Amino acid sequence: MNTLKGKTAVVTGSSSGIGKAIAILFAKEGANVVVTYHSGPDRAAAVVDEITKMGVKSKAYEVNVGDENSVIKFFAEVDKDFGDIDILVNNAGINGSGIPVEDMSTEIWDNVMKTNLYGPFYCSRELLRLKKKYKTYKGRRIINVTSIHEYVNVPGNANYNASKSGMRNFAYTLALELAAREMTVNNIAPGMILTPINEQVIDDPKKLAAADQIIPFHRGGNPEEVANVALFLASDASSYVSGSTYVVDGALSILGPNA
Repeated sequence: MNTLKGKTAVVTGSSSGIGKAIAILFAKEGANVVVTYHSGPDRAAAVVDEITKMGVKSKAYEVNVGDENSVIKFFAEVDKDFGDIDILVNNAGINGSGIPVEDMSTEIWDNVMKTNLYGPFYCSRELLRLKKKYKTYKGRRIINVTSIHEYVNVPGNANYNASKSGMRNFAYTLALELAAREMTVNNIAPGMILTPINEQVIDDPKKLAAADQIIPFHRGGNPEEVANVALFLASDASSYVSGSTYVVDGALSILGPNA
């Protein structure tokens, strides 16, 4: 307990799913938590209520991470409300389209890329601009929630696959840029996690059973299992860990590109 006591964490897309699990676990460990949502203000308010009952500070902000001005405004508001930020979790993301490249519109391509790749860029850049103000780098953390599809590709998912592989290389470059200041940057790559983003599989017993047969663990993961890895990367226990990807997939990606 209190692994993150006194620290402030921003967790994007934290009104549900993996982001919610990370936000709640960080709060249990003593962190003040900034919650963001793009839709569903009631869900975000419920997360904030749960967190504040733990005796730490929390507030929800409506943010479109794929919109530069929305992100800039958000970080200015957080600076006023919370001050310095210790941990940024770039979790907000949307799923792929299931459309082959030849049939994919530029709008559909851009929508996924803006959220999944531009979003972490915008948020990381604004965080680092705050770091210049506070002159605090050492021990601070950036954690990206990517996907096993950063290197395991499936057809009809080119926009999602490209966005996640882009997140990987963006994080690795940023890790090099911040290494001398001992500010770490790492990725978490989940497989099939039982969250709303996978509701088409979860809500169909046949699809879920088929997926369970493919996954070596024979089950999907829980959001809390991803959150536990995020806690490690946010804590002092990972002080010498940077430029890495931690896969949380029940050994699914070992099966290769057809996983």
